[in-house]
Amino acid sequence: QVQLVESGGGLVQAGGSLRLSCATSGFSFSNYAMGWFRQGSEKEREFVAGISRSGGRTDYADSVKGRFTASRHNAENTMYLQMNNLKPEDTAVYYCAARYIIGEVTTRNYNFWGQGTQVTVSS
Repeated sequence: QVQLVESGGGLVQAGGSLRLSCATSGFSFSNYAMGWFRQGSEKEREFVAGISRSGGRTDYADSVKGRFTASRHNAENTMYLQMNNLKPEDTAVYYCAARYIIGEVTTRNYNFWGQGTQVTVSS
């Protein structure tokens, strides 16, 4: 059974930092591309970041480039999202996602999802 569990969300002031974690189980983590998405209040879910199977390739939404960094630790079946210089518009529920993929590539399409963790950035 595929499981993805996000943690690390919370309340932070603008300009601050948070590190999200996505702990996984039930699948061969190193064979899956991973991603982060977010959904703000009354907004559609949007892509934030993607990372390839080994972590060698990453992909970011323009809105977070230079501020967010996705990484993964395959030996621990865990993915991370380091978020720096947070802005009030980053406030959202953040979800991690997984997709079996062949090759060292990123994707913006996923088929397994976690339950999300809330990030709130105050001005």
